[in-house]
Amino acid sequence: MLTVLAVPAFQDNYLWLIHDGRHAVVVDPGDATPILAALNAHQLSLAAILLTHHHADHVGGVPDLLANFHVPVFGPRHEAIPQITDPLSEGESITIPELSLTLDVLDVPGHTKGHIAYIAPRQQWLFCGDTLFAGGCGRLFEGTPEQMVDSLSKLAALPDATQVYCSHEYTLSNLRFAREVEPDNIALNARIRAEQAKRDCGLPTIPSTIGLERSTNPFLRFHEPAIAERLIALNHLSSREPIAVFTALRQWKNSYR
Repeated sequence: MLTVLAVPAFQDNYLWLIHDGRHAVVVDPGDATPILAALNAHQLSLAAILLTHHHADHVGGVPDLLANFHVPVFGPRHEAIPQITDPLSEGESITIPELSLTLDVLDVPGHTKGHIAYIAPRQQWLFCGDTLFAGGCGRLFEGTPEQMVDSLSKLAALPDATQVYCSHEYTLSNLRFAREVEPDNIALNARIRAEQAKRDCGLPTIPSTIGLERSTNPFLRFHEPAIAERLIALNHLSSREPIAVFTALRQWKNSYR
């Protein structure tokens, strides 16, 4: 039986350890120290490293982990991460034999040009880095709105029960913005109460699910007429064209506090 363990790092990152009680795979280890501590605490041996994109808070711990474990490093084919031993792109699958874990790869550019995501179809897990967040999506540092819309559409097409393991605890901030966009969304308002209760108890809000994101995340709901009308009413938008709606949403979120 495989388990996903959240390892907090920095101010709001989650580093993910997939393990079976003996062996583990780490996703986006931006810092080696908490990963090494978690491996030691749970008596786990590292079998592989999975990377979604090149930002330092996702790859910074790789050199120190490789100093302790001789393991393959899987990562995006189209990003310059020197430690990658097994470059990946959409359509490829990998198997981690120590865990009997198979992962499919999707190209999900937008946040960065070469960002990838990993799907464990048997377990219905998604490790999406900084492309999709609980209640939000990543900033477009390198890609275009068209690329991000295409990437998010791929993720939104996954089964509702798919668990979303993103990399940051941004949920409450994202949902406050979502409420500005869709103040009458009943599912969203219920979600805000539920996620606030988790944080009040010191619990993570991750993982989310694709079904929950589709009903509450404005960046998966930008095609909804009410969202376009809201943006127009607030002078954030002059066109109802879908890409224009998404772009206006992302620009508004960039400056939202």
